[in-house]
Amino acid sequence: MKKGKKYSDSMKLIDRTKLYDPEEAVALVKQTAKAKFDETVEISVRLGVDPRHADQQVRGAVVLPNGTGKKVTVLAICKGDKANEATEAGAEYVGAEDMIAKIQGGWFDFDVVVATPDMMGMVGRLGRVLGPKGLMPNPKSGTVSMDIAKAVRDIKAGKVEYRVDKTAIIHCPVGKASFEEAKLTENLRALMEAIIKAKPAAAKGTYIRSAVLSSTMGPGIKLNSLKF
Repeated sequence: MKKGKKYSDSMKLIDRTKLYDPEEAVALVKQTAKAKFDETVEISVRLGVDPRHADQQVRGAVVLPNGTGKKVTVLAICKGDKANEATEAGAEYVGAEDMIAKIQGGWFDFDVVVATPDMMGMVGRLGRVLGPKGLMPNPKSGTVSMDIAKAVRDIKAGKVEYRVDKTAIIHCPVGKASFEEAKLTENLRALMEAIIKAKPAAAKGTYIRSAVLSSTMGPGIKLNSLKF
């Protein structure tokens, strides 16, 4: 596959044999983000786990100190006082049976779903449609909670969910290329610390095998994971 000129120019800035410290990698990723739009900066972390085993699943969520730079539309599935709390906290859509019926009818104008535990019996019916899109509320990621207002506020503040895929890799955004270097670095460190803390007891050998930082259209920059 032929790469464009901007990509080729960006590649010249990177030493493929080098593992970069977080601050160096962030400075480089900003230089290599040459698209006309504000590119998302993402990290891909290869872990020394076997995701086929339940005791080696790595999953969780962390609020990035400087947010993601992305506007997130939240749907809160709850009733009564909890519905009022969710609305006050900034959820764009709030409801119960009505929202479930809308989703069953093919409506997906939201980025994240949060729910109170008492609603999960009904939300469970949507597993087949929400699951494949990664939208199913989950207590581990803080999207099933009695404190629905906090769940909404955390998401609005820049909470990201990370989970290991079938190939033992976590892909996760850490901000936008327009962010200041210090803010991107702070976000990157917060995410990496959360992933390291989430190391399963059953994982043997080297846990962080490799970590690569890149912008949406830019090349990958290898990180020195020992610096986290």
